Amino acid sequence: MPRTLSAPVTVAFDYTRSTGPVLGRFLAGLRDGVVIGGRTSEGRGVVPPLEFDPVTHAATEEFVQVADTGTVTSWTWVPEPVKGQPLDRPFAFALVTLDGADAPLLHALDVASPQDVQTGMRVRIRWRAERKGDITDIECFEPDRTVAEVRGAPATSLEASGAEVTGTVVPVELDYIYAASPEESLFYTALSEGRLVGQRCPSCGKVYVPPRSACPADGTPTAEEVPLPDTGTVTTFCIVNVPFLGQRITPPYVSAYILLDGADIAFLHLILDIPADEVRMGMRVKAVWKPRDEWGTTIENISHFAPTGEPDADYETYKVHL
Repeated sequence: MPRTLSAPVTVAFDYTRSTGPVLGRFLAGLRDGVVIGGRTSEGRGVVPPLEFDPVTHAATEEFVQVADTGTVTSWTWVPEPVKGQPLDRPFAFALVTLDGADAPLLHALDVASPQDVQTGMRVRIRWRAERKGDITDIECFEPDRTVAEVRGAPATSLEASGAEVTGTVVPVELDYIYAASPEESLFYTALSEGRLVGQRCPSCGKVYVPPRSACPADGTPTAEEVPLPDTGTVTTFCIVNVPFLGQRITPPYVSAYILLDGADIAFLHLILDIPADEVRMGMRVKAVWKPRDEWGTTIENISHFAPTGEPDADYETYKVHL
């Protein structure tokens, strides 16, 4: 059995959401360099504004402008920032009650050490030079060293002004280390050598690719290595028509489940070198490998699958593998 493999993996996508009239007003204010909160039925100023009143459940309709200065009510120190956090150096996350508000706002506080922050200290917003209507328009908070400090300034009611922000894009990203099982490691190591391998269940005789530690049909541990060809049959597929961020192939293209000859489970890969509307169930395909100097321990050693030109497989040969 080969050594167990591991590799860093990043799962990321940009989530686009509509903001609605309440959060849209708040984000439009940030874009314009002001902080807008909402007034609840109890008269509390909340930043960001709530879409619905927590007591009456009515939609928020009264908006107030609060100051960009406030007081730290609670905080925690971040000694080792990670990617995507507001600052790339040690900082504090702080709950700050802005002057004119009654509920705190969470954001970064730029101070050099834990000794430089304390509950009750006065801070102010450091605005980003170029703003777009996003929470990151507030770069961070910083200590307010002005001589004249306005504490508890009243919130100011306001009418709508300027274009509201109707949508925002939120990047979502997760970095982690994936540790492959011994069976997966066998599969990926074989790929680095230009081979495809599966494992056979000793009880039912089914061959699985990629290999797994036990047969999903009867739970019997699998051990026998089975070499497989790089030809197979398209079982089911979908045509990708929608472009998205990070896409490396121009739509339309086909993502298909391919049942390798001799295997009992299909795996997902791309079908190229043929118009998307000509791909069909039962089509015979063969792996197109990348140049040898581009291989690693990854399924991406296979660039895609392409038609072999053979007659389509009979439905009866793959109907139980859909």
